[in-house]
Amino acid sequence: MNKLWVSFVAGLLVVTTTPAADNKKEVERVENSGTVISEILDIPDDIPQSLLDKSECVIVLPSVLKAAFIVGGSYGRGVMTCRTGEKFNGPWGSPTMVALEGGSVGLQIGGEATDFVLLLMSQRSAESVLSTKVKLGADISAAAGPKGRDASAETDAAMRAEILSYSRARGVFAGISLEGSTLRPDNDANSKLYGSEVPAKEIVLKGSVQPPTCAQRLLATLNHKSPKNVSGD
Repeated sequence: MNKLWVSFVAGLLVVTTTPAADNKKEVERVENSGTVISEILDIPDDIPQSLLDKSECVIVLPSVLKAAFIVGGSYGRGVMTCRTGEKFNGPWGSPTMVALEGGSVGLQIGGEATDFVLLLMSQRSAESVLSTKVKLGADISAAAGPKGRDASAETDAAMRAEILSYSRARGVFAGISLEGSTLRPDNDANSKLYGSEVPAKEIVLKGSVQPPTCAQRLLATLNHKSPKNVSGD
């Protein structure tokens, strides 16, 4: 009888601890994204405040390696978080996992790890990335993001683009063109992170899940640095 009871308890432990072990990579990715955005937004000369305040969503892809784009089928992975509410005018909400693939990315980044930050400047770009694979520069207009402290940094390209992209490698922060690359929801990673199959659109647009603990720094940083959407959409 005692042996049966021990076996039963051991079985329960396996069931309850496996999901946490399975989502270790996803949890680390979210935590690393929080670190990256915190470090970048702490430097005024990196992303112009005026652009951040007009963005609907932010995508962070931490520690992308050039080798990932040389080996066939590999890509950079990260998270996307958007302002909540029907018009993207609420606090920053639960992250959804995303993947960046192909294009000329592999030729533009160096041999060391590169962090990418993308600002989504329109509801259309946000809804598109949440729904399907989109090609930057074709399905969605994209441009290298300008740097600077104020609105004077908003170049014509930045004013027209729906997605602005930045990179940080070896401490050097710069706008980078990701045209030709694709962005898509990483639904498998979402399933691991949240423990169930939840479509990206439901996570972001419907608020169907609560933010995981690992997203605290990411969301706290964005809510502190850009609490209000001033895009006027």
